[in-house]
Amino acid sequence: MSRKRREYTAEFKFQVAMEYLTGKKGRAQILREYEISDSVLERWYRKVMEKGHEVFAANRGSGLRENEKRIAELERMVGRLAMELGAAKKVSEWLRSHS
Repeated sequence: MSRKRREYTAEFKFQVAMEYLTGKKGRAQILREYEISDSVLERWYRKVMEKGHEVFAANRGSGLRENEKRIAELERMVGRLAMELGAAKKVSEWLRSHS
């Protein structure tokens, strides 16, 4: 009889790894409570330790994307206003020439 491979969400893995990292629960308690193997806990813990700094890098990148979106929006607005100004100048010149 083969064992079905269980899948866990990223949030669950992070929560379990943080419980171990912070000492909230002991290693044996975590293994027993969540019915996971020692190697699984070790892998999740290692990943949090190796990649944890990327959380802050992702936030910075996210802010940059938001700034880029805002810049693109403002550039579109400037373009539209430039077109409106050009049209207004032409109408003004036309009205002056016909008065």
